[in-house]
Amino acid sequence: MESSAQFILTIGSILLLGLFTSSLAQRSFLPRVTLLLIFGIIIGQEWLDVIPRVFSDYFDIIADITLLMVGFLLGGKLTGESLKESAGIVFWISLCAALSTSLVVTIGLILAGLSNEIAILLGCIAAATAPAAILDIINEQHKENKFSNILLSTVAIDDAWALIIFALGMSIVKTINGDNDPGINNNFFLLTALIDIGGAILLGLAIGLPAAYLTGRIKPGQPVISEALGIVFVCGGLAIWLDVSFLIAAMIMGAVIANLAKHHDYPFHAIEGIESTFMVIFFVLAGASLELQALKEIGLLGLVYITSRTIGKFLGARLGGEISQADKQIKDWMGIALLPQAGVAIGMALVASNQFPEYRQTLLSIVVSSTVFFELIGPVLTRFAIVKAENTKKA
Repeated sequence: MESSAQFILTIGSILLLGLFTSSLAQRSFLPRVTLLLIFGIIIGQEWLDVIPRVFSDYFDIIADITLLMVGFLLGGKLTGESLKESAGIVFWISLCAALSTSLVVTIGLILAGLSNEIAILLGCIAAATAPAAILDIINEQHKENKFSNILLSTVAIDDAWALIIFALGMSIVKTINGDNDPGINNNFFLLTALIDIGGAILLGLAIGLPAAYLTGRIKPGQPVISEALGIVFVCGGLAIWLDVSFLIAAMIMGAVIANLAKHHDYPFHAIEGIESTFMVIFFVLAGASLELQALKEIGLLGLVYITSRTIGKFLGARLGGEISQADKQIKDWMGIALLPQAGVAIGMALVASNQFPEYRQTLLSIVVSSTVFFELIGPVLTRFAIVKAENTKKA
């Protein structure tokens, strides 16, 4: 009984906090994401330690549910109409930003004295971004314009590039190490990433195609909340069970429904309200799980990683914008808007450290400490970039 009371009280308190935080964010330079993370830090283990264990134990499930909704909503932005004029811009910016970041971080860390192998792994990890934070910032700003649409589309396919680059990096490091383990081919990691992405795409299509026709029939034109949540949860559960990317699967499913469900008036309206609720809980718990001690261990290599990742994102987005002949505000500010980094990077670091245990300490210390920085500061820079891009356009 006591556990139930703690659980329910915690949910209620966090949701009320979300209302207060949204109001505070409108009156400060800090976005809601950063404020929620800061509050999570204050009430988490690092400081007050008031979040009951019975609640924090469910963080992984809450995170998965939140990211599923984020993927689904991002996919809904990838419509033929929205991509008609920006498909080339999205492709080139996302590709160049990912490749440039990996290259600049790798070179920067090698020049700072890190071994080639660890530098390559960290360079590949640096390509990942945080879609949940960026989506929340755009929703908070109520910015439905060309810049925000391209930003969301870029983030939507960013994880696919990051997975491929990371798999290539793992294979390269395996080759450099001269590991002759007959059970692991040097192309194993790339093949695994391709299966992960390909399987997610097939799953998204398999669920999205019938859902595009069947949903929105009970209440004509508008899927009810049970329909929207049902297909998202089924897609996510199957993706996790099949060990493919649930974020990409949900995104593909969302894109299929948005493009093919012509009888829908508001195909994503049903899920948007509840998604913001999970966002609040997700970011507070994410803040509570951050280890500020990691910032003390960041050192010179951590600073090089942060600096070179920032430069890499900016230069890559700039190059992609030049190639695709994007507008000035996109070329100037898209790279800064792509800086948030969160759980995907830590997940990659864990995979790499398990495969190369000799690099574990360096990998995790740099990635965890830099993730704390990019989770707190990245959203601030994203909101700054969105505002500056809007002002540039008006000028």
